[in-house]
Amino acid sequence: MARYFDVHPVNPQRRSIDQAVELIKSDGLIAYPTDSCYALGCRLGNKAGLDRIRQIRHLDDRHHFTLMCRDFAQLGQFVHVDNAVFRAIKAATPGSYTFILPATTEVPRRLMHAKKKTVGARIPDHPVAQALLAQLGEPLLSSTLLLPDQEEPLVHGWDIKERLDHVVDAVLDAGDCGTVPTTVVDFSQGEPEVVRHGAGDPSRFE
Repeated sequence: MARYFDVHPVNPQRRSIDQAVELIKSDGLIAYPTDSCYALGCRLGNKAGLDRIRQIRHLDDRHHFTLMCRDFAQLGQFVHVDNAVFRAIKAATPGSYTFILPATTEVPRRLMHAKKKTVGARIPDHPVAQALLAQLGEPLLSSTLLLPDQEEPLVHGWDIKERLDHVVDAVLDAGDCGTVPTTVVDFSQGEPEVVRHGAGDPSRFE
């Protein structure tokens, strides 16, 4: 049965964040809010957690997982970013964008795109997500909480708790989230290509 944390959306309680981070460090899988949708998240090296996300969402090995990073310094450890790309991404973060970029050797191979050796990365603009990342000290391996039988992501923490009670270890409920996932911009070839229009304004990359 999943732990349930009712957290303040602007000033999340330190005790709840600490307990959630301990679960993550113990290879737990959590559902948590972001500035676009609720997401599933686990520790970067948690292979079982990755497999659980795949099972919950019915994902194949072509799916780009996202490294949810606290800030640009952390993001730069896991993806290659040249000066031009740096400036473009820096102007749009934190925010509702996911950037597909060449992965560094810090990223486990199982998280990369099988052929392109790329990974998704983003810096969220949500107090709860930022509090988790600050306390964890490393990125969260994440994926939008979109169930295979649903057309839109789940928006209510209590609904997530009811549906996923036996397949996740904790739910952080900070109120309703949106149903529009991030805008995805592929920088893997140097020039931006918007591959999904979402919550972030795509016009700056088109």
